[in-house]
Amino acid sequence: HSGDYTCRQLLKKANVEFVCTTEDPTDDLKYHQQLAKSDFSIKISTAFRPDKAILISNDGYNDYINSLENVVGTAINTYTDLCDALKSRIDFFHKNGCRISDHGLSHLYYENFTENEINTIFKKKRDNQFISDEEASKFQSALLLFLCETYHEYGWVQQFHLGALRNNNTRMLKILGPDTGWDSIGDYPQAQKLSAFLNSLDSKDKLCKTIIYNLNPADNEVMATMIGNFNDGSVKGKVQWGSGWWFLDQKDGMTKQINTLSSMGLISCFIGMLTDSRSFLSFPRHEYFRRILCNLLGEEIKKGELPNDMEWIGKLVSDISYNNAKAYFDL
Repeated sequence: HSGDYTCRQLLKKANVEFVCTTEDPTDDLKYHQQLAKSDFSIKISTAFRPDKAILISNDGYNDYINSLENVVGTAINTYTDLCDALKSRIDFFHKNGCRISDHGLSHLYYENFTENEINTIFKKKRDNQFISDEEASKFQSALLLFLCETYHEYGWVQQFHLGALRNNNTRMLKILGPDTGWDSIGDYPQAQKLSAFLNSLDSKDKLCKTIIYNLNPADNEVMATMIGNFNDGSVKGKVQWGSGWWFLDQKDGMTKQINTLSSMGLISCFIGMLTDSRSFLSFPRHEYFRRILCNLLGEEIKKGELPNDMEWIGKLVSDISYNNAKAYFDL
């Protein structure tokens, strides 16, 4: 019967408890509000994705800030205005059930800056003046630190998707627009700025639960060892290396991520697989991941590299597949 195969019914058949989409700060969340009032048994929430407010060098940046002005109902002429506007949107998202942020960046930014510098850079941009790469990096460092300190204040989980080289084919970009298949893996340096950024937050005791995803598999060992620097025992697996993402969410990519994490980290704390937030057809990825995980563990048991203890290994698989994520996101 076709009614059994609606998106909602398929979610129920898969025993889904919680779904999280991704929205821009300017979104009114009206559909999330409608779902919250409905009798749909599965909890639907959102993640806060403020990349357009951070990437000051992007074409259309001022147009975006104007649209943010319209949403918050106040002028955004200064950097302080921008921070106030974004904090008001974080508060709005929080009141609508959001507890997660998400950032898609080439790499994390960490530059020394002064408040005066950031005010000047933002004013220059609002006056349509040229912004240098150095100025952009300083601005992006400042705003990202402000946002992450705010996430900590609200008790959120923050996510960073790092390493995409976007819009490689300008001809096709002009024809079809962004996010239509012209992106690939970048080879940006990741370790030093990532370390400095996380350390800056941690040194002020303002580092919230954090998940880092890398797109370049050459960074696997960097990520697996980096997370251990900031796992302070306050939360199980406070800083996570996220599962294989985008080009890496296939058998080879997932296998390498699991093996590297189990070699250099503590896989028992891992929160496991995720899907594309707005693509329902990506949901089978959870079963795909679990089969790969069980296959890897089974092979190691067969070789005598892990104990042949089904109760112990079964709990490990259950935790990675379900329990750890449920606890991590306070579901």
